[in-house]
Amino acid sequence: MQLFDSHTHLNDPAFQDHEQAYIDHAHKLGVKKMAMVGSNAEFNASAIKLAHTYPNIYAVVGWHPEDSKYFHETQAETLRAQLQDSKVVALGEIGLDYYETKSPRKVQRRVFESQLELASELKIPVAIHNRDAFEDTYAILKNAHVDTFGGVMHSFNGGPEWLDKFLSLGMHISYSGVASFNSAHDVHRSVQATPADRIMAETDAPYLAPIPFRGKQNEPAYTLYVVEALARLRDEDPDVTAKATYENAKKFYRITDDEKN
Repeated sequence: MQLFDSHTHLNDPAFQDHEQAYIDHAHKLGVKKMAMVGSNAEFNASAIKLAHTYPNIYAVVGWHPEDSKYFHETQAETLRAQLQDSKVVALGEIGLDYYETKSPRKVQRRVFESQLELASELKIPVAIHNRDAFEDTYAILKNAHVDTFGGVMHSFNGGPEWLDKFLSLGMHISYSGVASFNSAHDVHRSVQATPADRIMAETDAPYLAPIPFRGKQNEPAYTLYVVEALARLRDEDPDVTAKATYENAKKFYRITDDEKN
């Protein structure tokens, strides 16, 4: 079984100085590739550094909505340069977060739209963060014609109605440990309805650890438990789910198995 943690944060302080140990543990549980996701100047730089340090790790760089109030011309120029890096495979995580965020919603929308314009120009896919902002996120992605450059809804937490809307935009849908939670009924129904060629798996580590580790620090190795939860919900063999999520992530990020670090 080969697994791809399509959205993780080994660049988070929770893993500092122990990255190799977490990578080794992930390999033991079948996680062959990881997308290291940034969110601001510090985490973008560290994501790229990790991607160049370890094989089969790739960087995703962008400005998270919580940090959008710090995104100005200088940061935009740096981001544009970073997106030319050979190990950077997407722009993210970007989007909207209307839950107790420190950046005003108006600023979030402006920065989100600005980064989507950059992604459109460079034809690079985007990883989307959405929390309590379904309507605005959908409207902005639709207006940006995300189908022309590609996008994934990271840690999707909506029901089938929203699933259908984002699928109609050509989006991929990625599920985290939330899919394993007994109370996540809307997410369960979405997992069951997601087409096999659009589904991806992630940990979002160190957050959102799946059952049986819920409430503890998450790590990339636990992609296995996310995939097993998805397989149970879809009533399919975990090997089938693993292959689909692995191949979809490779295709989305435009990665091939024969790449060298």
